[in-house]
Amino acid sequence: MSFSGEVKEELSQKVSTARHCQIAELAAIMGMCGGVVITSGDRYRVKIQTDNLPVARKCFTLLQKIFNIEPEVSIRQHQKPQKTRIYNVLVPKHEDALRVLQALKLIDGHMEIRENLTAADNILLQRTCCKRAFIRGAFLSTGSMSDPNKSYHFEIVCSSEAKARQIQELIGSFDMDAKIVCRKRYFVVYLKEGAQIVDLLNVMEAHVALMDLENVRILKEMRNSVNRKVNCETANIHKTVSAAVKQTEDIRYLKAAGGFSDLSEELLETADLRLENPEASLKELGLMHNPPIGKSGVNHRLRKLSNLAETLRGSKEEHYYD
Repeated sequence: MSFSGEVKEELSQKVSTARHCQIAELAAIMGMCGGVVITSGDRYRVKIQTDNLPVARKCFTLLQKIFNIEPEVSIRQHQKPQKTRIYNVLVPKHEDALRVLQALKLIDGHMEIRENLTAADNILLQRTCCKRAFIRGAFLSTGSMSDPNKSYHFEIVCSSEAKARQIQELIGSFDMDAKIVCRKRYFVVYLKEGAQIVDLLNVMEAHVALMDLENVRILKEMRNSVNRKVNCETANIHKTVSAAVKQTEDIRYLKAAGGFSDLSEELLETADLRLENPEASLKELGLMHNPPIGKSGVNHRLRKLSNLAETLRGSKEEHYYD
């Protein structure tokens, strides 16, 4: 099972004890993958269609707990793609369907169905716990998550911009910055930052998935930290080696050109030690001096030797052109 599937399986087993939260979650599911069938004589039926078993199971449970309704469940199998199973949860009785629609605020006093089955003015979402339940229901219905070992991506696909804005605002109420992108004819609410996805899993009360994701994040951060340190140390070693090679070349040039005769005892000692120990660090070279000197002292002397070599090169070039 994919990570996204595991999250949905966990959420499908989370049933709020409060009736208002159950209604909020069912309203989200209904808005995302539900519909109203109007038969002859203006008789209503409520139908929820999904290819996700946890969603169908959650709908069945919520309808039973909230309304004491025994919905009808049917399964159809599509040959494409990959022999997908379609689950239909149906409330066939007109009176029961009306109770559901009225409780979910999807129908007004004139028996008019709300456009796109969007919960009216967030009237069901005044409490923080209901907001959590609504986001949970929306993710269960049309949400998905990438494998955190590969990338961080959380999304909920909406059929209208109004629904996407509603979910974006609800997520924003928990101090998370969800974005919306238009993908073909759908509007997708998404998060790509690992820490925010962890927070949203906590909001939806997917605590097992949260711990799994946190473990992945910790391992990734440890690897990244180790890689940064290794890269930094490698760069420092490369820099040190390059500097040592340049210093050695300058000192050899200075010696070959007879420049050693004008050096002070201190510079001569440092020059000889660098030639004898081309791979030594500044600290190691400093300890080899008699008496020992610090890194800054060694660096100062080596810079003087390099400047002398450059001056000597320059004077030879001028003499050559003259």
